[in-house]
This record gives sequence, C-alpha cells and structure tokens, in this order.
Amino acid sequence: MTPVVGGWSLRRRVITLLTVVGVLLIGLAGAEAAMAARNRTQIDAVLNETGPLRVQSQELLNAVLDQETAVRGYAVSGDPNDLDPYQTGLDQEKKVVAAMRALLDDYPQIGQELRIVEERAEQWRQLVAVPVVTTTEQSGTSAGQALITERARQQFDEVRAAIEDLQAEILTAREQSADDVRSSSNLLVALLIIAALVVVVAGSVLLLSLDRMVIGPLVGLADQVREVAKGDYQHGIATTGPPEFVQLGADVDAMRQKIASDLAEVREARERIEWVNSQLQKQAEELTRSNRDLEQFAYVASHDLQEPLRKVASFCQLLQRRYAGQLDERADQYIAFAVDGAQRMQRLINDLLAFSRIGRLTSGFTEVDLNKVMGDVAGQTEAARQYADAELTWTELPVIRGEEPLLTNLLANLVSNSIKFRRPDLPPKVHVSARLVGSEWEISCQDNGIGIEPEFADKIFVIFQRLHSKDAYPGTGIGLAIAKKIVEYHGGRVWVDTDVPEGTTIRFTLPATPEDVEAATATAAGSPESPQEPPTGDETGDVAPANEASATPPEQSAGADRPDRADGSRESGRTGDMRETVG
Repeated sequence: MTPVVGGWSLRRRVITLLTVVGVLLIGLAGAEAAMAARNRTQIDAVLNETGPLRVQSQELLNAVLDQETAVRGYAVSGDPNDLDPYQTGLDQEKKVVAAMRALLDDYPQIGQELRIVEERAEQWRQLVAVPVVTTTEQSGTSAGQALITERARQQFDEVRAAIEDLQAEILTAREQSADDVRSSSNLLVALLIIAALVVVVAGSVLLLSLDRMVIGPLVGLADQVREVAKGDYQHGIATTGPPEFVQLGADVDAMRQKIASDLAEVREARERIEWVNSQLQKQAEELTRSNRDLEQFAYVASHDLQEPLRKVASFCQLLQRRYAGQLDERADQYIAFAVDGAQRMQRLINDLLAFSRIGRLTSGFTEVDLNKVMGDVAGQTEAARQYADAELTWTELPVIRGEEPLLTNLLANLVSNSIKFRRPDLPPKVHVSARLVGSEWEISCQDNGIGIEPEFADKIFVIFQRLHSKDAYPGTGIGLAIAKKIVEYHGGRVWVDTDVPEGTTIRFTLPATPEDVEAATATAAGSPESPQEPPTGDETGDVAPANEASATPPEQSAGADRPDRADGSRESGRTGDMRETVG
C-alpha cells in the first residue's frame, strides 16, 4: 500500500474542512434567519392586518346598509321599532371604524380612504337620515317618504362608492403584502438550496478524504487483524497512512503480543472453570434428586404412620369406653394419656402434610374475593365462636389473585388463633380489615386477646414454636408457620404489629391487582389535598382502604343473626386438601 503523502494529520484536515463548512453554513443560517423574520412579518401583515381589514370593510358596508334600510323602513311604516337596526348599524359602524384604525399604522392611504367614508357617511346621516326620521316623527310617513328623493339616493351611493374605494385600497395593500411574502419565500428557498449544496459539496470532499486517509488504511489494518484472529498470533501488524493510524497499528500489535502471552493462562483458567461447572451441575442434579426422594419419603412415611396411629387411637378409645371405671384411677389416666398422644400425633402428621403441600400441589392463581373467603371462614369458625361467645367482623375486602383454598386456610388460622388466645374475662372480638399501601394490600387481623410480647413477635411463625404449654392452649404449634408459608407463596410478608395498645394484630401483605393500583393512583391525583399517608387504624382496629378517602366501607359481621357467608351458605372446616389448623 502506498503511504499517504502529506504532513497534516487527519485531525487537522478534518478540523479545517469542518471550520470552512461551518463558517459558510453560519453565514447562510444568519441570512436565512433574517429572511425568515422578514417573511414572518409579511405573513403577519397579510393574516393579521390586511385580511382582517377586508373583513371589517365588508362589516362597515353592512352597517351602513342596515342604517339606510332602517331609515327607509321607518319612513314607510312609522314604527319606532324599525329604527332599531339604524341605531345598531350606527354602533357597529363606530366599532368597526375603531378596530380598523388600530390596524392602519403602516397603511396611511387606507386611513385616508377610511376618513372619506366616515365623512360621507356622516354627511348622509345629517342630510338624509336625520331629516327623514325627524319629519316622519313630526309630520307622518308621507312627509318622511317625500324626503327620500333621487338626491338622497345619490348621497348614499356616494357613501357606498367611498366604501368600495376603501375595499379596493385594502385589496391593493393585501396583494402587495402577498407579493412580498412570495418574494421573501423564494429567496429563503434559494438560501436553503445554497446551504444544501454547501453540505453536499462538503460531504463529498469529506467522503473522498475519508476513503483515502481512513478507509484504505483501516482495510489494510483489518486484513492483518483477521490473520491474527485466525490463530496466527505471531503475525506482526504494521500500517500506513496518517500518524494516528501508524500509532494505532503499533498499539494493536502490542495488544496482539499481550494476548498471545495471556492465552495460555486463559486456556488453563477455562479448563478449571469447565471442571467446576461440571461438578456444580452434578451437585445440582443430586440435590434435585435428593429433594424429590425426601418429598416422596415424607409423603409415604406420613401415610404409613397414619394406619398404626389410627389403630392405637381406636383401641385406646375402646379401652377407655369399655373399661372406664373398672380399673383404678391411674389406669384411666394412662389410657387418657395414650388416647391424647395418638390424637396429637395424628394432628401433627396432618399439619406436616398440609405444610409440605403449600406451593407444591397448586391449582393456579385465580381472582379471589376475600369477602367471600371471610364468609367461608365465618362458617368454619362458627362452633368455636359460639363456644367462646366471640364476635367476628370485617370491613370491605379487596379482590386479589391467589388460590382460594390457601387464602381460606390462612384467614381461618388467624381467626381461630384470635379466638383461642382470648382473655378469660372478656368476650373475644376479631376484626379483619384491609388498606392499599403502594402496590400491595395490607390486611390486618386484630383481636382483644392476651397479646404477644415484642420479643416473641418473630418466634411465633417458626414451625412447632409454642409460647404456652399444650395444657393451657391446645394445638401443634404449626398454624402460624402455615400462615407464613401461604403468604410468602402469594408473594407477600407477614408480621406482628407490636404497636397496638391491647390484644394482638397480625398484618400481612398480598400483591394488589393493576386495576386497584391504577384506581388508587387516579384518586390520589384527583385529591391533591388528601393526606400523604393512609390511616393506620383506630383503637378498634378498623382500617379503611387507602383509595377510599371520603367513605368508610360498611362493616360486615359473622354474628348469629346473619348468614356466615356472603351468599348465605355454610361450609365445613375443610379448605381444599387441608383441614383448618389452629397452631
């Protein structure tokens, strides 16, 4: 390849060319800006001055015609109402003349014609209109008609002729402004064409220069780089052209040498990474197989444990019924211990099965109305509520996406816990409410029970974690663990609110539907004076949804005087494949 002759660097050549082109374009741009401003002024004159003047001259003619017609009509009829158009036309004439004068600063000839029109119109009114009106009022219509002579008509024709001269002058001014607009537009187009030619010529020169000084050396450099890329890392790289390209060739050759020196290390590292990846893949497959075997083992073991437990529980219950009172008190106590242990083991196995099935046996998410779910929960907890004289209420709850059996089990566990951990001296009250926080529904279950100490707020969601003895409060200690797993399976979180003054408040979040979020956003945008933070509830735990600013949702109750479900029906304690669990 022949080296490029010339002492200028590529940067210097490009800067020089761009400077020349920039100066030319700036000059053309200045000329175009001045011409565009002139053209805009001329267009404004056509649109905002001569155009409105033409319309106003026609309105002036109409106003004068209304006056003349009103005078003639009054002279014939003598009815004063016929003079209303005369006064209206006179007012319109004054208004139009004032508007036209505001536009005549640059048109003295039109102003002269307008003054002539005013003089002739005033002369016609003094010589014809006023005498006719006065005579008709004093002497009757015959006398008034007698004054409408050929001379009176000629005087009005002079007014009309003056208006026509005014319109002709306005038309002449408008045509002159239009000619000026066309001339400036043509000149502006010519300047744009010149600017385009400058850009085309500069582009052509730049393209030829790039082809000679850039593309040629780059193609040569690329050919040598391809040789190296094919695996010939010992191939030396050299280039020609401007000083920048010579330096670029040297840098690329230095990079080639560095790559060649590091290639061995890269290959060794890649081999180590591939070996580690193969080991990780084997471990992942082994872990998947182990988890599958563990799930199958837990399922089979749980079912296999059911049969002997049922036999133990059945025969112990037979012993209890048949030999109750026949043995001594200690034997009856032992039998009772055996029956209770077998039943507790059955409940524990059922709860473990329910815990393991969450998220594994799924029917898919659907739209779930939590109001209907609360109706089902009310039916499931009816016996416990009647026994404890408990009151269950809830405010309007949202519609979310989830699995209805799991959500029913979740709320049933929370309500059952609230009833179970009640105060002995106070009838239990349980209230469920919801509010929209961001893109999530925060649902609260509040009661007036014994409460939870803050240091135990996190422990209650651990499986088999109990804060009281089984004699004080029965259960397996897995209910709240199931609740936490259900909430997390639906993409939410659950916690104990330790700031309530009495009782226990468990809150959990569930993702809101896009429609609820959009509605809340629209409500917030339409109410700029609304509070920035939604209310957190009052002493009774009632919490209104954040997107309902002006109305509190009606409270629903599951008392004995109303149906337990929204549709008036009742269900048993089963929720899908899982029984209601009180942890």
